[in-house]
Amino acid sequence: MLLAELLDIRPGITAVIGGGGKTTLLRTLGEELAETGARVVLCATTKIFPFSGLVNQVSPTEEALSEALNMDRLVCAGNPVPGTGKLTAPELSMERLMKLADYVLVEADGSAGRPLKAHAPHEPVIPPEANQAILVAGASGFGRRISEAAHRPALYARLAGTSEDVPAVPEAAAAVLAAEGLHNRVFINQVETAADRKQAAALAALLSCPTAAGALQRKEFYKC
Repeated sequence: MLLAELLDIRPGITAVIGGGGKTTLLRTLGEELAETGARVVLCATTKIFPFSGLVNQVSPTEEALSEALNMDRLVCAGNPVPGTGKLTAPELSMERLMKLADYVLVEADGSAGRPLKAHAPHEPVIPPEANQAILVAGASGFGRRISEAAHRPALYARLAGTSEDVPAVPEAAAAVLAAEGLHNRVFINQVETAADRKQAAALAALLSCPTAAGALQRKEFYKC
């Protein structure tokens, strides 16, 4: 089964939040959908590096983006963030992007490269037009101290009812996700070993939303 089917990606806007592989998830989904003949835009409401090997439209006009999608099907669009090499949200509105593309996949969060995350009041930046928000959690964070594994570790520990100095476990992750309630479904990434699968299964069992797991770098996915 394709990952896009596993995560029930529907036409329109899908937001991706959390940590542990958001950008890779965007690219994986985008490539799958484009191979079906769909027109797909990758973008961010926060900041994202341009995608190597893909067409990156910087500050595109509606006409330029439409032409790029006609030629390449999968295009990243955004405005440059001075001095960073990154892109932020394009000037074109989400409403306009939805008219140009079949699918708009939006990275709507930042995690400073950490696999787990708690969200400050201003996060994530989910477009109101999004039909769902997929939260990514990295299994590589389990067993590591929360202070090392989580972005905003003090907040993560408080929501989990524990300390920053203890290892992150599925029970803590489930408590944080339940307290925040920001997602419609969860994808547990970085599941590469039998121990990882056990941790992923433990987290999935504690969640009340659809959950999938796998290793994006290996293109391995399964339903929990």
